Amino acid sequence: MNRYVALLRGINVGTAKSIAMADLRACFEALGHENVRTLLRSGNVVFDSSDVVDARSLEAAIAAATGVSAPVVLVDDARFREIVAANPLASVSVDPSRALVYFLDGPADDTVRGRPSDTDLLPERLVAGPHAIYQWCPNGISESKVPAKYFLSLGVTATGRNLRTVEKIVALLDTP
Repeated sequence: MNRYVALLRGINVGTAKSIAMADLRACFEALGHENVRTLLRSGNVVFDSSDVVDARSLEAAIAAATGVSAPVVLVDDARFREIVAANPLASVSVDPSRALVYFLDGPADDTVRGRPSDTDLLPERLVAGPHAIYQWCPNGISESKVPAKYFLSLGVTATGRNLRTVEKIVALLDTP
């Protein structure tokens, strides 16, 4: 049995792409997954499966069950923990609500234009890793100098979670 984290991008933001977490859990359970748990309303699902799981199949099943199309970044338990442990900004991110991890569904295009320079970002920080992009926003996420189009131009699906949410997901992974 393998444990996974499915992170849906862009659901329940305002009134757009609304999905009830009970419906999302039911969708995963109908696929035969076990121990399905959701966290918050932002599309965080922790589940166990003995089957091979892929993000595109989850996206199709979610769309069929809820009528909402949303990209899914699927991360297995070990990779999720590796991404969290590899955070190069952990020592400067003193407020978990102002630090983000953007989980990627593949390697990002490192030639992307539109990323502000490190100097232009100050005091904010942005560091790309092989499976995630880490961001520290000391003035708050809503004041970020990184344009949203940067994350949309990476050539892969990227979905961000603040460190407070990431810590809660790890706690769910730790729960049998």
